Amino acid sequence: MKKVYSKIESIVGNVITVKAQDVAYGELAQVKTRFGVSLAEVIRLDNENVSMQVFAGGRGISTGDEVQFLGHPMQVSFSENLKGRIFNGAGIPRDNGPELHENLITIGGPSVNPSKRIIPREMIRTGIPMIDLFNTLVKSQKLPIFSISGEPYNQLLARIAMQAEVDLIILGGMGLKYDDYLIFKETLEQGGALQKTVMFVHTAADPVVECLMVPDISLAVAERFALQNLNVLVLLTDMTNFSDALKEIAITQEQVPSNRGYPGDLYSQLAARYEKAVDFSDSGSITILAVTTMPGDDVTHPVPDNTGYITEGQFYLKGGRIEPFGSLSRLKQQVNGKTRADHRAVMDGMIKLFAAYRDTLEKKAMGFQMSAWDQKLLKYGELFEKEMMDLSVNIPLEAALDKGWEILASCFEPQETGLQTKLIEQFWPKKVS
Repeated sequence: MKKVYSKIESIVGNVITVKAQDVAYGELAQVKTRFGVSLAEVIRLDNENVSMQVFAGGRGISTGDEVQFLGHPMQVSFSENLKGRIFNGAGIPRDNGPELHENLITIGGPSVNPSKRIIPREMIRTGIPMIDLFNTLVKSQKLPIFSISGEPYNQLLARIAMQAEVDLIILGGMGLKYDDYLIFKETLEQGGALQKTVMFVHTAADPVVECLMVPDISLAVAERFALQNLNVLVLLTDMTNFSDALKEIAITQEQVPSNRGYPGDLYSQLAARYEKAVDFSDSGSITILAVTTMPGDDVTHPVPDNTGYITEGQFYLKGGRIEPFGSLSRLKQQVNGKTRADHRAVMDGMIKLFAAYRDTLEKKAMGFQMSAWDQKLLKYGELFEKEMMDLSVNIPLEAALDKGWEILASCFEPQETGLQTKLIEQFWPKKVS
């Protein structure tokens, strides 16, 4: 039986401090107040001074309340019963379903041993041309979606959750507005995908410590399902909210701030989560797609800046579309040579022509006279934006490739595309007489 401590040394916001021994970082404790029992997590050890973040907040806690350490870190129940369920950041049901207590597993463990990993080699189909054709998502990849507030990134994630060809979706929401939470819930229910989804949702009204737990609890569950030979896609939104929660706690602990007030270990904290992406040599896989909002559309902000060093590319969501320039999947070359013979050529050729279209738009805006070639580029760019970049377009990869050929054929002569003759002979649309 763990010792009970009946004196709280200090209460600062949601953080309380007691003098205790034989306590581990991340260990859970129970705080007994006159209003009931609250959970707390150890977030700082300074000799005998043990600081804890109280899940339910510091309101109602007095210095005479009792604190009892439980001897273990945060745990979550793992079983098939998780599928189709919605929980908060502490693993407590949000869906009015029964609480789960069997087969408890610890969250926040180390990343997978490199000897158990294999080189990524399979694509994950999403039905979104700007991903499947131009920046293919690869199994076990870790990719952020860089965006600004107001963009439909949660709607995009909900659509990917509904359409991605994987065995299981785990959605981790951090600091979500209630409307966004309902978007995920209703979209997955209406699309029939909720039964292959597990949701851990922290809303903006919930305790900040639960925000920190969402990635860990999501990835711990994902790892166990992956070890059962399932391919798991983990969707996290928003990692900037997660980082802001880290900053809030660091300020409470009076840590020396780093860039823009974020803690000095921000890179390590983000990397510890992203590095859980893995393709097991003898089992399933974990793929991570995480939204990172950029305050002021500033890619040099500490959160996207650090994220870019950890992940394997990024998607830029701008103007309600995935931008072809700036977006990058560094692992796409591992798989897009195995899909269809024309995949790489169409991808490269269409982006090259779209870049020329953007240059032509600038010429037009400055009043330059448009040549016949410029007119072709303008027509091509409009079609590309409508048929490829619009996020409402929902077609499989092969149909997207065929659509690419149709767009090229409607705007250019075969020799103007720069594509190989043998590919043009095989895939160029035949004119109907």
